[in-house]
Amino acid sequence: MRMLSAAAVVVLLTVPAHAQTPNINLMPEMQSKTPEEKEQDAIKEKAYKESLRKIPDSKASSDPWGTVRSNEPPKAAAPAKQPKTKTGSSSH
Repeated sequence: MRMLSAAAVVVLLTVPAHAQTPNINLMPEMQSKTPEEKEQDAIKEKAYKESLRKIPDSKASSDPWGTVRSNEPPKAAAPAKQPKTKTGSSSH
């Protein structure tokens, strides 16, 4: 019963304090826009999207070394025969 009454006291003390807090805009750079500003933004956005549609698609590769390199994987080179060397003492 004590826990319930303690919780009720805490709630009753915090509710008036919460109600007294002013409505503060914590992000002043994020101000709400007027309907005219929203309409202008919509027009700008539409013009931007239309300008993106006018850009042609890049069909050619932009790789400057593309003609130098081949698309085939490198072939494994045959192991070169090493000259036979004599091991042991040499006669000089």
